[in-house]
Amino acid sequence: MKKFVILLLVVICVALVALPQPTNQDFLRIHIRADSNNDVDQAIKFVVRDAIVQYLSPLLVSATTKQKAMEILESQLQNIQHVCDKVLLSNGFAYTSTVSLCAETFPDRSYNGINLPSGVYDALIVNLGSGSGNNWWCVVYPPLCFVGGEPNGSNQVQYKSKLWEIVQQWLSNR
Repeated sequence: MKKFVILLLVVICVALVALPQPTNQDFLRIHIRADSNNDVDQAIKFVVRDAIVQYLSPLLVSATTKQKAMEILESQLQNIQHVCDKVLLSNGFAYTSTVSLCAETFPDRSYNGINLPSGVYDALIVNLGSGSGNNWWCVVYPPLCFVGGEPNGSNQVQYKSKLWEIVQQWLSNR
């Protein structure tokens, strides 16, 4: 039995190493850029983030490919901007937002055990006002912040990966 478990672990490791590694083109990012770095503009950025996550989560749950996620976002750009502007207006901000889906160059970033090297990525860009302040970012596809990604009341979003949940379930059933 012990030899079987060791052999199984070796086979799993070899299989994981043999899998193709994801590239920039496999990810769809989201960046919400604050108007400035003052405390008020940074705080509203998180309120807008929560509203966007709440709005997009039920729509993106059906996105089984990056292309599908991009199509959903493309079809919702005006509605996303409306969600942002409604939050800004209801909180007394004079500026509005701009929303676009485009390819942009980003620096190295990592979180939750995922390293995204610098390079060009497709991204949903949300600029609040001038968009010159610090940003909040996440990955729309694969769905790291929109599958079960409910804001938890702080400046953090609960990150979940459906793929990781499937792997964990498969391992626990063995």
